[in-house]
Amino acid sequence: MKILTKILSGVLLVTCMTATAQTVATEAVESRNIKTLVETLNTDILELDFLSERIKIAEEIDRDVLVFRQDERSFRLLKDFEALVTEVANLPDEAPDKEELKTALITLSEGVGDAIFNRITEIKQRINTSYAELESLSGGSQVASLAFLQSLESIRIAYYLAMVKHIEGRKALGLNSEELRDQLDPKIQLYAEALAGRIEVTSAARKQIMIRSERVTDNADIKTALMDMDAKHQANLKRLETMIPVLDSLGIDSSKYKAILLQHSGSSISVSLFSSKALLTVLKDTWLALKAALGANAPDLIFRLLLFIAVIFLFRIFARITRRVVRAASDRSSLDMSDLLKNMLVSISGGAVMITGILMALSQIGISLAPMLAGLGVAGFIIGFALQDSLGNFAAGAMILIYRPYDVDDFVEVTGASGLVKKMNLVSTTIVTFDNQTLVVPNNKIWGDVIKNVTAQKVRRVDLVFGIGYGDDIEHAERVLHEIVTANEKVLKKPEPNIRLHTLADSSVNFVVRPWTKTEDYWDVYWEITREVKMRFDREGISIPFPQRDVHLYTEKES
Repeated sequence: MKILTKILSGVLLVTCMTATAQTVATEAVESRNIKTLVETLNTDILELDFLSERIKIAEEIDRDVLVFRQDERSFRLLKDFEALVTEVANLPDEAPDKEELKTALITLSEGVGDAIFNRITEIKQRINTSYAELESLSGGSQVASLAFLQSLESIRIAYYLAMVKHIEGRKALGLNSEELRDQLDPKIQLYAEALAGRIEVTSAARKQIMIRSERVTDNADIKTALMDMDAKHQANLKRLETMIPVLDSLGIDSSKYKAILLQHSGSSISVSLFSSKALLTVLKDTWLALKAALGANAPDLIFRLLLFIAVIFLFRIFARITRRVVRAASDRSSLDMSDLLKNMLVSISGGAVMITGILMALSQIGISLAPMLAGLGVAGFIIGFALQDSLGNFAAGAMILIYRPYDVDDFVEVTGASGLVKKMNLVSTTIVTFDNQTLVVPNNKIWGDVIKNVTAQKVRRVDLVFGIGYGDDIEHAERVLHEIVTANEKVLKKPEPNIRLHTLADSSVNFVVRPWTKTEDYWDVYWEITREVKMRFDREGISIPFPQRDVHLYTEKES
């Protein structure tokens, strides 16, 4: 039984498939999917046969459009055929109709590979003819012809993909595919090499056109040529990127093509291109180019190196000046900015100047910044995804800078840590405890918890409790406490101190003493009043009781 008995107009056409597929459909097939696929395959064949007949009698103006439609129908037929092959291959071995189905599919698959190769060859010839005719065209005709060429290239790649799927289907049927592989591998490798060569040629041409455009900025022809070259360059990059999965599925080393894409893709680098071999190839090519450049341009390179160092040195000075200017402007600003925000602005401004200097210095030694920035962008995306928890610290740091719950040298208590705030960045806050320990606390933990700023207010109340014995004179003790508080120079007159009998405890009568003082004098007042109370109570004969308990013993007489 035959399939693919002829090739009409260079397009894959199935003529005898209908009868065979109908034979398969009449078998006692239990799988609903297989029946559906067979019916779909019959429909594909009928549509393809209908288009092929119409192409024979179509006018010349419509023939290219119908051929394009026929290619689309061929792709769909091949896709449905491979789906049917997969479905049959997945049937259990004990299925009664599996062998009959496999036999029918094996028969159907004969000649498919040759038909695909023939179509690829004809598309290639059509592309070559169109490129030859392109030189005689201009204006809109040339643009239309280029668009048609792009579509032919896309169809060519689609047939390569279809061929790979067909080989996988033959393997599923247990058929030998070595002959097809022997034909496909060199064709695909040659096509990939051609695409790589086009990319390198267009890249070199783009550089030359860009040099000319910098010299002559108002030349419309140069701008048009640059746009045309950019379009060709991007199209070839896209085609090569599409071919890489095909090469990988066939077990062909694609690292050198990935390296070409990494070198020439600019801002459109795909994450899938990053592999150890590709990166090593890029590094190797870069080293060889650097070595050759050192041998041929040593004096120029030395001069550029000195220029690089000079640019870095100058921008380092500019960074220092910028920091000082930003610091002075922040200090003189009418805006009520926190010291943390001022420090952040100073740091960012200096860092921005240095980054600009480094980029300018690199450009002076001939390093292209576009691939580097694109690589950094992709690396930044990967790192940002891996360190997504740190992004919360950035957001929390920004909120702290905006709402200013604390500032430099404030005493704070956050997430179980307490001490003086010394510095802060967008990731963490550095706190120094009173015993001189350094704590680095993530901003996300601080902003997500209670923030206690002990020194935020200018005035603080000192809370003290003193106890006297139950036998002591309350009025005397109260008078002594008033004298001690009012005699202390660091205690504020307003708000007035508050001295009250507070509680009758188990062993003492407790007074609360609450004077107000400046925040910076808090501990001095606390310690001075505590010391003075003890000394005055001793002189005045007022006792400070300690906890005690009465124990009563009872003896029981023996009868």
